[in-house]
Amino acid sequence: CMYLFVNNYLTCYKKTFVFVYYTWKFNTFDTINTMHSVLTSARLLARTRSSAVGLSVGVGNQIRCATILSGFDKILAETRERSMLGGGQNRIDNQHNKGKLTARERIELLLDEGSFVEYDAFKTHRCNDFGMADQQIPGDGVVTGQGYINGRPVFLFSQDFTVFGGSLSETHAQKICKIMDKAMSVGAPVIGLNDSGGARIQEGVDSLAGYADVFQRNVEASGVIPQLSVIMGPCAGGAVYSPAITDFIMMVRDTSYMFVTGPEVVKTVTNEEVTQEELGGAKSHTQKSGVSHLAFDNDVEALKMTRELFDYLPLSNREEPPSRPTKDPIERADPTLDLIIPSDPNVPYDMVTVISKIVDDSTFYQIMPDYAKNIITGFARIDGSTIGVVGNQPLVMAGCLDIDASVKAARFVRFCDAFNIPILTMVDVPGFLPGTDQEHNGIIRQGAKLLYAYAECTVPKITVITRKAYGGAYDVMSSKHLKGDFNYAWPSAEIAVMGAKGAVEIIFRGKNIEEETKNYTERFANPMVAAQRGFVDDIITPSSTRQRVAKDLVILKSKVDERPQRKHGNIPL
Repeated sequence: CMYLFVNNYLTCYKKTFVFVYYTWKFNTFDTINTMHSVLTSARLLARTRSSAVGLSVGVGNQIRCATILSGFDKILAETRERSMLGGGQNRIDNQHNKGKLTARERIELLLDEGSFVEYDAFKTHRCNDFGMADQQIPGDGVVTGQGYINGRPVFLFSQDFTVFGGSLSETHAQKICKIMDKAMSVGAPVIGLNDSGGARIQEGVDSLAGYADVFQRNVEASGVIPQLSVIMGPCAGGAVYSPAITDFIMMVRDTSYMFVTGPEVVKTVTNEEVTQEELGGAKSHTQKSGVSHLAFDNDVEALKMTRELFDYLPLSNREEPPSRPTKDPIERADPTLDLIIPSDPNVPYDMVTVISKIVDDSTFYQIMPDYAKNIITGFARIDGSTIGVVGNQPLVMAGCLDIDASVKAARFVRFCDAFNIPILTMVDVPGFLPGTDQEHNGIIRQGAKLLYAYAECTVPKITVITRKAYGGAYDVMSSKHLKGDFNYAWPSAEIAVMGAKGAVEIIFRGKNIEEETKNYTERFANPMVAAQRGFVDDIITPSSTRQRVAKDLVILKSKVDERPQRKHGNIPL
C-alpha cells in the first residue's frame, strides 16, 4: 500500500522514489508510522531533483522537529504539573488543616475511579490589572470536566480555593459554562462543588458578567437536566444565586457558609454581631432558612451521599427514572402496618416508619429532613424504580400544613414532575395551621403553591390516606379532585371538613354535644362516604399497600396527560 501511495505521489520522480523506498525498506526509518516523514523527505527530494542532497535536508528537518517537540513536551509536562498543583503545596496543606479536601481530591472521591476527563486544564485569566498579569495559574481556580458515577455520565466543576480563593473570573465562568452547555447537549446532570470567595474583584464587571452567564445557564437547564450543588467552603455574594437555582443544595457542617452579605457588612449596616456559622452555616440553612436540603459532617460523607442521591435521578427529562435490581418482592406484605395506627386519633405515630415498610429494602432517602419536619419528602424505590414520596408527619405539629411545609413539598413535587418521577403521597393531615403568624406571613399564597404543584403535576400520582384528611388540606394533598391517578384509604381514614368535636360545636351550637359527636363520628370518621362518591378508589388493608402501589405504577408507565397549550403557568410565588 505504501509503495502504491508514494509511487502515485511521485510519478515523475522515479529515481527519487526508488532511493526513498529502499531507504525505508532497509530500516533507515524504523516503522510505518514515520511515513509522513518519508513523504516530507520525498517532497524535498523532488523539488531539488537531487536525491542525495534532498535526503540530507529531510533528515535535518526531522532532527530539528524532534528537538522542538522534545522542548514542547517538557513545557507541556511542566504546565500540566502546575495545573495539578493549583495554588501550591503550602495552600494545599492549609486546605487539609481546615479539614477540607482539594478540588481534585473531591472529584476523585465523587466519580468512578479513572473516569474523569478534564477540560481546559491550561486555561488562564486575561486580567492585566493590579499585578494579575504576573499571577497566571493554569486552570484559573476551577477544575471542570466529565466522568461517571456508578457507570452513568455526569458533568461537573470543582472550585479550587487554593487558587485566588476560588474566586470567579471571566475565564473561570467560561469553563463552567462550557461543561453546562455540554451537559445540556447530551442530556446529563451537572454537579457543582463550590468553594469560592466570590467574584474576583480585580476583574470588576467581567467577573459579574461571568456570574450572569452561569445564572442564565442554570435557568435554561432547570427542569431539563438535574443540577446538584455541594457547598464545601465559603459561598458569598452573587455566588450564592447559582446554587439557589439548582435542584438540590448540600452543605458541609463547620466548613461551608452561604450568605449574600457577610458578618462584617451585617455589623456595619445593622450593628448586629453574628458569626459566619450563625449567619450562613449548614445548621442555619438546613433548619431555619430552608436554603440547603442536606448537611453532612465532612467532605467525604457529603460526596458519598451525593453519589447516593445521584443514583435516584434520571439523567435528563428525556429519560425515565433509573431502575436497579431488587430482591424485595412486590407481593411482600408487612402485617405490622395493620397495627401501626393508634386507636386514639390524637396519638401520633411515625410516618417515616410507614414509608420504610412500603418501599424497597426499607430504604428511604429523605430530602430536607431537618426543615419543616411536619412534612416528609424524599426518594425511594418500588420494584427497583425511583419514586418520590411526600407524607405528613403526625409526630410534628400533628402533621398540619404550614407555610414552610407547603413550600418544601411544592418544590419537591415540581422536581419530580419535571423529571418523570412518580409520586406517592401518604396523607394524615388535620388541616392548615391556624394563627395570626401564619395568616400575616401569607399562608394563603404559600399554601397555594402546594395546591398548584399537585394540580399541575402530570406524572403518576398515587395517594394513600392513613388517618386524617380534613378540610382544604385534604384537597391539597394530591386528592382525586387534583387528578390523582389512584387514591386509596386505610380503614382508619377520616375524610371530613373537620374533626368531629369542632364540627358538632358549629352545627349544634352546644346542644347534645356527646350524642351528636358520637353520631358524627360514626357517620364521617371513616372513608366509606368518600368511597361511595368515588373520591377514593378503594379501602385497602395497610399491609397490602406495597402490592397495590407496585401494580399501579406498572399500569401508569404509559400514562399520558395532555394539558392546555401555554407558555407557562403563573404559580403564586
